[in-house]
Amino acid sequence: MTLIDEAKESDSGYAGNISPNEAWHLLDREPDAVLIDVRTTAEWSYVGLPDVSSLEKEVVKLDWKQFPSMNLNPHFVSELQTKGFGVDQALLFLCRSGVRSKDAAIAMTRAGFRRCYNIAEGFEGDRNDTKHRGTIGGWKLRGLPWVQN
Repeated sequence: MTLIDEAKESDSGYAGNISPNEAWHLLDREPDAVLIDVRTTAEWSYVGLPDVSSLEKEVVKLDWKQFPSMNLNPHFVSELQTKGFGVDQALLFLCRSGVRSKDAAIAMTRAGFRRCYNIAEGFEGDRNDTKHRGTIGGWKLRGLPWVQN
């Protein structure tokens, strides 16, 4: 069984869910904290990206699921491991709504990283009654910096 498979089986062990604002404060407080956006290339290109440049940081982009098939990225864990992050470094995972990023946080916790957080509201937040995102939570709605191509 792979670390990705194990992440799907159980949600125990990761550092927990945090709000976008809590994520911003953690990124600001801890110089080595890292924001990892696990959405797809299409989402980064068309929806936008968090902007952490004012904190003198860059977003690490690594897709948890690969577009257009939306199959799990079988190299996700190994690719992040090659980035040289420390096991006690805060790794903050972000996706559209907090589902994929939670799975990524769990997988990296199982790989030995102790401080993997899920940004629970994601970049766009939950869908409203008309099934549109952007009106209930999320990085963008909370007024945090972001850019769009």
